[in-house]
Amino acid sequence: MEKYFKLKEHGTTVRTEVVAGVTTFMTMAYILAVNPGILSAAGMPAGGVFTATALSSAIATVLMAVLANLPIALAPGMGLNAFFAFSVVLGMGFSWQLALTAVFLEGLVFILMSLFNIREAIVASIPANLKKAVSVGIGLFIAFIGLQNAGIIVNNDATLVSLGTVTKGTALLAIIGLVITGVLLAMKVRGALLIGIIATAMVGIPLGVTKVPEGWSPVSAPAAPLFLQFQFDKVFTLDFFIVFFTFLFVDIFDTIGTLVGVTTQAGLLDKKGQIPRVKQALLADAVGTVAGAALGTSTVTSYVESASGVAAGGRTGLTSLTTGALFLVALFFAPLFLLIPGAATAPALIIVGLFMLTPIKDIDLSDFTEAIPAFLTIIMMPLSYSIAEGLVFGILSYIALKAFTGKLKQIPLVTWILGVLFILKHYI
Repeated sequence: MEKYFKLKEHGTTVRTEVVAGVTTFMTMAYILAVNPGILSAAGMPAGGVFTATALSSAIATVLMAVLANLPIALAPGMGLNAFFAFSVVLGMGFSWQLALTAVFLEGLVFILMSLFNIREAIVASIPANLKKAVSVGIGLFIAFIGLQNAGIIVNNDATLVSLGTVTKGTALLAIIGLVITGVLLAMKVRGALLIGIIATAMVGIPLGVTKVPEGWSPVSAPAAPLFLQFQFDKVFTLDFFIVFFTFLFVDIFDTIGTLVGVTTQAGLLDKKGQIPRVKQALLADAVGTVAGAALGTSTVTSYVESASGVAAGGRTGLTSLTTGALFLVALFFAPLFLLIPGAATAPALIIVGLFMLTPIKDIDLSDFTEAIPAFLTIIMMPLSYSIAEGLVFGILSYIALKAFTGKLKQIPLVTWILGVLFILKHYI
């Protein structure tokens, strides 16, 4: 383990990495329940989707561990699965088989882009201050997801969002969990986030939030995946291209944003501010998407919840190897993992949001051509509910402010290309 993952070089231990990997898994295990629910709305068998979700997550996350040695976990992306089910299938009338075909082809394009360093060049083109802002923006975004999952923040037609009922149910449990986890962190207890999740889930039993059904068994046999369910007869239509391009665009920048944010938080960027082994990381992501489509699920992407493992001390691929192994275990213990309610993992997500604010102190706020794009990146991620859209506002405002203040030489060529692609995506 030491030789392969270089634990001492990264200032970590096997125990720390394993705890971090379990923590990451616990904070993103909700996808095992949510993804089948969303894709089944498109007519896909929930059991097969569950198996595809667990297997594709395991494959992609283990590849991230062995190829890139980074503490990044992957799974079918939230938002992309909703686009798959509600826009492509239910909205545009495509079959779910054709939607899977779009995801499969997108993944193949990603592999080519990764092999020819195109995605790597995109990552390198993001200015240093924006990279720090991405970490902060993801922190606010992930905290918002936690608050929303717990019912602490709810929909309000008049004000968009408002405070939910916090004196009972999931919101009360999440607040109790927040206190438990906060106390553990203040007392410097190792694995505080994981212990907090488990303790909160147990508290949820008498509160009626963690529900144990009668005759419940923690073990179940996995259902067969939806293997190679593709449909190629409409791949040359305009509608298919729009679907394909949307999957491609969102996944590129969700992945890049997550990689930048989590590696910045982990202190893994090199002296030039670049992500180590980014080519291998992007390749793992691309192969994961192809594997996911072949097994029967929507786009696999890097997960912002990986930040919870980083917060627990994860610094190497051993963290993601642990997470990947647990996704395989989940195939046979689905009822056990699905028993943990979202309210029990919400406190970890909220506190991770705090951890990810750290780079904000290093953002240059004295230069408005740097500060404004950074601020827009930070604020637009939670408000637009999208890492990708946060990057859009950050990059476009960076180009505009630098261009109109006579600082054209500070804009890399690839950044210009990104700006043009962002505009084309929104207006064509």
